[in-house]
Amino acid sequence: MTKRVAILISGGGSNMLALAHSMTGDHPARPCLVLANSADAGGLAKAEAMGIATAVVDHRPFAGDRPAFEAALQQALVAHSPDILCLAGFMRVLTEGFIAQWQGRMLNIHPSLLPKYRGLHTHARALEAGETEHGCTVHEVTPELDDGPILGQARLRIMPDDTPDTLAARVLPLEHTLYPAVLRRFTDGDRTPIYLS
Repeated sequence: MTKRVAILISGGGSNMLALAHSMTGDHPARPCLVLANSADAGGLAKAEAMGIATAVVDHRPFAGDRPAFEAALQQALVAHSPDILCLAGFMRVLTEGFIAQWQGRMLNIHPSLLPKYRGLHTHARALEAGETEHGCTVHEVTPELDDGPILGQARLRIMPDDTPDTLAARVLPLEHTLYPAVLRRFTDGDRTPIYLS
């Protein structure tokens, strides 16, 4: 049976597009919703152009009341009956209560080789630490930030002239390859990690 995938975004949605474009043909999943936490998210128009349902749950009116925001988020998601959630640049930290409802069915992509550099500013931190390699990780979401079981990693060599911006630009195509590959395997029930280099 075809699985339904909801993709959560906050910005332009490049990883969302990579995931959505991959879910065709004999792929065991299809996108059922693209949800953003801001009506300004550029990815919403791109999803609409692909014929994917969209929704917005703006976090700002819920300032200081994360449970209320997450209740609204849950209501918007349940309306589309997703089997799997993919966080694709969704810039809100989710609580244990929300994650528990989707445990084992929620994926995230993070721009570092976890467990290194959880959180923000990963490219700058990797350069400051003198790393020779960098990349991205797809993992299952658990209550600990950027800490769930690793389902895939893609890596590249850091160049002497790399800046945080050039490194981010070089990692992004790896994300667009890795995330769809992991999602396909995950949808089939296979949690064996994928490693690309």
